[in-house]
Amino acid sequence: MRRRASVSLALLAATVGTVLTGTATLRAQRPAYPAPNAATDTLETLPVQGRVSMIGGAGGNIVVQVGDDGVVLVDAGLEPFAGKVLAEVRRLSPKPIRMIVSTTTDGDHLGGNDAVSKAGEPLYRAQNSGAVTIPGAMLVGHERAALALSRVEGPAALPQKLWPFDTFFGPLKKVFANGEPVEIHHLPASHTDGDVLVFFRGSDVIAAGDAYDTTGYPRVDPAAGGSLSGIIDALNRIITIAVPSFNQIGGTRIVPGHGRISNQSDVVEYRDMATIVRDRIRLLVKQGRSLEQVRAAGVTKDYDGIYGASAGPWTTAQFIEAIYREETRAARR
Repeated sequence: MRRRASVSLALLAATVGTVLTGTATLRAQRPAYPAPNAATDTLETLPVQGRVSMIGGAGGNIVVQVGDDGVVLVDAGLEPFAGKVLAEVRRLSPKPIRMIVSTTTDGDHLGGNDAVSKAGEPLYRAQNSGAVTIPGAMLVGHERAALALSRVEGPAALPQKLWPFDTFFGPLKKVFANGEPVEIHHLPASHTDGDVLVFFRGSDVIAAGDAYDTTGYPRVDPAAGGSLSGIIDALNRIITIAVPSFNQIGGTRIVPGHGRISNQSDVVEYRDMATIVRDRIRLLVKQGRSLEQVRAAGVTKDYDGIYGASAGPWTTAQFIEAIYREETRAARR
């Protein structure tokens, strides 16, 4: 059942607190998932639907499409898991990996790009001998992701060999692979400004990337152009594409960036949660409440049992702060 809630007087009760701090704090609390242990952890491969399966346990979820053309991957996980990822892919198909689509710029999604792509070959080969052909599987992503990666300097920078080199700049890229259309949709200003989702039309499976995460509250990276409003837009895009079967039991399957395989109703519930929390904070910001007052108002209390975290890389307090900052900036415009 969908949750419906409104801001009550109790949510408006708060104490005097602090005001916004500098933007450096946003970079320090960039969403990051705890790295699993490649030496001891095992991976799990699950069938999703049609030609599509999911590999879990290597960082972000990896989506695998197989067929006569070869293997198409959505994300490649963390670099230390590359060997295990390749072993799982070989269990699904002996054919070469043709294309890897990176849904975001985080290392738990594209860290394995170089090692995994070297085991493959391009989906499309050059037709004349004068063209430059890059060996290995195609690394596909949005140009805003590549630009964002190029701007990061110092220890946080990822090697260029991990970046998507086959980029597109519009809202949609379409290819035909393994007997079905594959749509790659740009999701502007969602988790980051370079995120994409991948829709396997024949198999009826959406790889949502980090715009959808069943393990916690939406992870927003404002320093990379991300926003909760953009995540809500992305969730609405997923809901629009997905078609449920009878009583919401079947139909389109959605693979989140992290967490369990879902259907349309799961995404609707997640979208509603994000919208309700945002609107509660928006109202309190318009009333001039401080960050500490918003935290004390319990704006996420009815969802904390499902998505909340008091410790770890992305806490409930950080989630609330990210929305508060976003709504404060919007109110000043």
